[in-house]
Amino acid sequence: MHDLLIVGAGPYGLSIASHAAAAGLDVRIFGRTMASWRDHMPRGMFLKSEPWASDLSDPAGRYGLAAFCAREGLPAEHGRPLPIEHFASYGLWFAEQAAPPVDERLIASVRTGPGGYEARTEDGEVCRARAVALAVGVLPFTEIPRAVRHLGAEHVSHSSHHADLLRFRGRDVTVLGAGQAALETAALLAEQGTRVRIVARSPRVDWNTVPPAWQRPWWESLRAPHTGLGCGWRNKFYAQTPGLFRRLPESARARVAADALGPAGAWWIRDRVEAGVEVQVGRQVESAEVVGGRVRVHTVGATGGALRFTTDHVIAATGFQATTGRIDVLPPEVRGGLRSLSDGTPYVSDRFETSYPGLFLAGLTTASSFGPAMRFVYGAAFTAERLVRGVERHVRRERRTTLPGQSHEEHAHRGAAASAR
Repeated sequence: MHDLLIVGAGPYGLSIASHAAAAGLDVRIFGRTMASWRDHMPRGMFLKSEPWASDLSDPAGRYGLAAFCAREGLPAEHGRPLPIEHFASYGLWFAEQAAPPVDERLIASVRTGPGGYEARTEDGEVCRARAVALAVGVLPFTEIPRAVRHLGAEHVSHSSHHADLLRFRGRDVTVLGAGQAALETAALLAEQGTRVRIVARSPRVDWNTVPPAWQRPWWESLRAPHTGLGCGWRNKFYAQTPGLFRRLPESARARVAADALGPAGAWWIRDRVEAGVEVQVGRQVESAEVVGGRVRVHTVGATGGALRFTTDHVIAATGFQATTGRIDVLPPEVRGGLRSLSDGTPYVSDRFETSYPGLFLAGLTTASSFGPAMRFVYGAAFTAERLVRGVERHVRRERRTTLPGQSHEEHAHRGAAASAR
C-alpha cells in the first residue's frame, strides 16, 4: 500500500511527485512524461509564458528552467519565446533529477478500495494507495463545438490532436477560435502551404503586447508589476494569491476562471498570422455537413448575414471544459459521487482534496477554485506544496482510523456519520 499514487507525469504531476518524495511519502507516478508537450503540439510552436514563469517545482528550487537551459547552452530570456521542444526536454530532465522514477504506463481506472484506492494500469496491474492525485492535464477535456462534432475524425479534430500538421499541406483547413492555439496553428499551417482561414465568435482578434523590460523604472513596475500571468495588479492577485482567490464567492471564481485571461495571441505571432491567414471574426458556425468528401460550412454573423464555404478539414482550437463528468479515469459511480461547483467543475478543498477523502486534483480541474494560474505551468508550485500537505494529513489520519479490510467508501461514510453526530 503506497501513500500516494499520481496519475499524470506532466508539469503538475512531476512537481507533486518531487514534493511528495521530499516529504518522505511512499509515492508512485504513472504516465508518459510530458506527453501533452511531446505528443500533442506541432514542432515549431513556442511556449507562451515567460521562461522565468515556467518552472516545474522541486522543494529546494534547484531544477528550474533556467538551470536546465544553462546546462544545455539554451537561451532562457525574458521576452524571448522558448520552443516547445526545449520545454519538453526540460520536463524530461526534471523528471530524472527531481522526481521518483516515472512508470510510463497509463492508468486505465481509479476506484475506491480497502484502505484507499485501487488504480489499474492499461496492462492490468493493480496498484493500491491511501491517496491519489489526478494530474491528468487538459487532454481529457477537449471541447469541440456541437455544430461540427458529428463530422467524424476525418473531417474534424481538436488542435491538441496534432503533433504534426504535414498531412494538411496543400489542402484547405478552417481553424475555429481566436486564442493562442488557434492563431499559432493557423500560422504554422499557412507557412507549410496550407490554405487556412480562422473563424471565431470573438468580435476581433486580441494580441498581447511585447512585455516591458525586466529592469525598468520603479514607477513603471509599481504601475504594472511583472507576474507569471502577465503584467498588472489583477494578474498579480491571480498569480501569487490562489489561496485568497479561493475565498471569493463561487460565482465570481467561476466567472474569473472562464474569462479573466480571455483568448489572445502572443505578440511574436501577429505578423505571421496577418501575412498568410484569412480571418473571419464575429462569426459562429451554425451547421456543417460532408458533401463529396469535403465539409460545407454555414456561419452566421453576430449582426446577421450568412457566410458559406467549403473546406477539407476543421480544426477546433476551442479550448477545454474540465467538468467532473469528463474525468474519465474515474468510473461513473465515483464521478457521480463527487461534489461539483455550479459551473460543473469538481469541488476541491483548500488542500486540493475532493469530496472523496484522499482523492486530490491538480491543474485545469481546479481553476474555478484557485484561479487562472491553474491553467498554466506557473500554478504547479503552489499546487504541489499545498496538495502534498493535504496528502500528509490524510495519510496520517488513515493510518490512525481505517480498520483492516474496511473499504474507503465505508470509512468515508463512517467519518461523515461521526461528524454529523
